[in-house]
Amino acid sequence: MVEMPAVFPSLDGARVLVTGGATGIGAELVRAFADQGARLGVLDIDEAAGAALAAELGDGVAFRACDLRDIAALEAAVAALADDMGPFGVLVNNAARDDRHEFASLTPAYWNDCLATNLTHQVFAARAVLPGMQAAGAGAIVNMGSISWMRGRAGMLGYTTAKAAISGMTRSLAAELGPMGIRVNSVVPGAILTERQEKLWLTPEMNARFLREQALKFRLEPRHIAPMVLFLASDAAAGCTGQDFIVDAGLTLN
Repeated sequence: MVEMPAVFPSLDGARVLVTGGATGIGAELVRAFADQGARLGVLDIDEAAGAALAAELGDGVAFRACDLRDIAALEAAVAALADDMGPFGVLVNNAARDDRHEFASLTPAYWNDCLATNLTHQVFAARAVLPGMQAAGAGAIVNMGSISWMRGRAGMLGYTTAKAAISGMTRSLAAELGPMGIRVNSVVPGAILTERQEKLWLTPEMNARFLREQALKFRLEPRHIAPMVLFLASDAAAGCTGQDFIVDAGLTLN
């Protein structure tokens, strides 16, 4: 069966900011928005990968290297991209890093870094794009969560705590920004097969376990996440805000 991608007319020419867009799910999202005709600003700490992706996709994609844990640098990068491209109508808060760690060896510095890497930048990226969205009387913010906190995964307390907080942040921002015409939702991926996962964590046993526990018996890839993000970013989702949209092949049914 040939998979025919949906076309969202409101994304043609839209200005979209994607954080963590150089690799993995983020890079797939950038390509998917570019296919819709959107103009993209991309932020990522991986300068080589980000520059290569921008070169691959051409003039419609502008990349800036940025450590999103540095809020001043984040705000400056968003402002510079907006000066070049115009204000953003869509923000996808994608950047994250699911490092493993032991609770017994957790330090305050490591804990704070986990939150900075996976949560704090989402709040301040949303604030950075707010003036443009408020002036337009419209906007869409899509925060990327994770089912890891719903399943109580051990060995990644900082990551799961941050991802749980994204659900509450999404609802509060939706309530606060809704009167301005700005929608805020989150996409909650399941076990996604990325190069990073294959390199660092995936074993044959883990792969078999995911397939056994999922209701749908295939491994999810970044291309399975992109359509939900496109939908929520588009005018097709005009009535959706403050919600978590799970894309996990039924893994949370167990």
